[in-house]
Amino acid sequence: MTATLIWIFVGLVVIGVYLSWTAGRLDRLHTRLDAARAALDAQLVRRASVTQELATSGVLDPAASIVLYEAAHAARQAEEEHREVAESELSQALRAVFAEQAQVDAVREAPGGEEAANELAAAVRRVPMARRFHNDAVRAARALRRHRKVRWFRLAGHAPFPLAFEMDDEPPAALADRPS
Repeated sequence: MTATLIWIFVGLVVIGVYLSWTAGRLDRLHTRLDAARAALDAQLVRRASVTQELATSGVLDPAASIVLYEAAHAARQAEEEHREVAESELSQALRAVFAEQAQVDAVREAPGGEEAANELAAAVRRVPMARRFHNDAVRAARALRRHRKVRWFRLAGHAPFPLAFEMDDEPPAALADRPS
């Protein structure tokens, strides 16, 4: 009888350690998810800020400046539930304005335009990468949260179910290549 109780106790301790390890892993995934979301937010704000700066610099023609400024302003001011749409619209505006290399060359030729174009190109390249990191962290957290042991023992606590950030982040062809 004593041996049976000892084995039951050992089994419960092993199960407890395993559940604790799984909860810690899930916590680390949520921390990684929070860091990835913060990095994505920073890159989106940077892209919108650089776009607004370029739109107000006088380097672009007035119509392109208005289109870019309004799209960037809408992306920066968007509520969380509308942010994906606003960021997609900013991507579309950037593709519309910088559809041809001639527009990028015109920006580069203006005084201070070379720096502005390089900064915008860097910001536009970093957004898809940050979004990919965020969505990979979401995928990993979702996969672990779908396991029965996580659901049955409520190891996720009160953390909200992670959601991917879906947006159109394709950069304009003229800005996608690294500057030489």
